[in-house]
Amino acid sequence: MPRDVRPVHHPDKRHVEMPYAPALLVRRGSLLFLSGLTAAPVYHSHPHREEEFDLPPHMREQAVLLMENLKTTLAAAGCTLADVVSATRYLTDVAEQDDLNAVWAAYLGTHRPTTTTVEVSRLATHANCKIEISVIAVAGDGSRKKPARKKPRRRA
Repeated sequence: MPRDVRPVHHPDKRHVEMPYAPALLVRRGSLLFLSGLTAAPVYHSHPHREEEFDLPPHMREQAVLLMENLKTTLAAAGCTLADVVSATRYLTDVAEQDDLNAVWAAYLGTHRPTTTTVEVSRLATHANCKIEISVIAVAGDGSRKKPARKKPRRRA
């Protein structure tokens, strides 16, 4: 059974361009929950090593690195950015939200997941990180047919 996700809008929806959908109704599919991603490598050392957090100082560049991390993580689960239904975006400076939205739109095109954007004083991953995003995506429902097992042969 294929996934089924539909945007939900108010009956009196204004015709303005928004970078998100007010709601998405998931009728079929399996949910995929991603941990928060930043511009830093997804797999980094713990305790942290400073050289792994040599990140660009501007939001646009960090947003591009983050979106590439997001695409790679989604692909590992058989999903794409079009499968994202919800995102929580944490910014260290809300004044840079327009820069994030420009990159977000370039990657998502006309797809509009629900979003919540929150300004925080610092991200726990590292002080150089300006943004962290956690997402929920809808994958296929996992009902793909598994290859049939071969029956063991009886020895004569």
